[in-house]
Amino acid sequence: MLTDDAVPVARRDTPSLAKRAGLAVEFLALFFGVITVFSVLAEGVSPIPFLVVLGVASVVYLLRVGDFDRRDLWRASAVRGQLRSILGLWAAACVVAVAGVAMFLPGDLFSMPREEPVVWAIVAVGYPVLSVYPQELIFRSFLFRRYAPVFGSGAGMIIASAAAFGFAHIIFGNLFAVLATTAGGVLFAWRYARSRSLLAVSIEHGLYGFLLFTVGLGRFVYHGAV
Repeated sequence: MLTDDAVPVARRDTPSLAKRAGLAVEFLALFFGVITVFSVLAEGVSPIPFLVVLGVASVVYLLRVGDFDRRDLWRASAVRGQLRSILGLWAAACVVAVAGVAMFLPGDLFSMPREEPVVWAIVAVGYPVLSVYPQELIFRSFLFRRYAPVFGSGAGMIIASAAAFGFAHIIFGNLFAVLATTAGGVLFAWRYARSRSLLAVSIEHGLYGFLLFTVGLGRFVYHGAV
């Protein structure tokens, strides 16, 4: 279901079976094959420069296809309608995260702001711009538009987006990163499908990243800790 501010993707002719099969292979190669190679050959290398380049490439692609609504890349008007839901879910996640870290990793609770306040502040400011928005360009706007013929625009697309997003985090070398970001990927993909606002999704994604870095779970999803 889309909000009043959202604009449905323009209807396209149904592609052939061969075309859909080719796109499916491309999807697996790009989002699983390339990530696997990167995790093996570039261990410990920051993914940020690659995210920025791929984010720019995604924008170039999206602007060149004639049926993509460019407003989806921002759509600030949709944020207000999504904000209550975003903040409500995030508040509940904050309670669960603090309680979980306090119980199972008490020494890590608020470790980054306590021990590395400058790094924490830099991450808090730079993460949304250099990491969150490029990721959303790739895993939401690009993936939703490019692979709609394979996965449709409903649950199949949300699952595909979440699976690709979660798998990309194998570069951090721990199961928590993959599981947590897969769950987050479901939420972010659902939010994008509902709002068609990359700004709304980026705000939500940024809040959860800030929570992980602040509460003491940043070492699982921070390349500087690899």
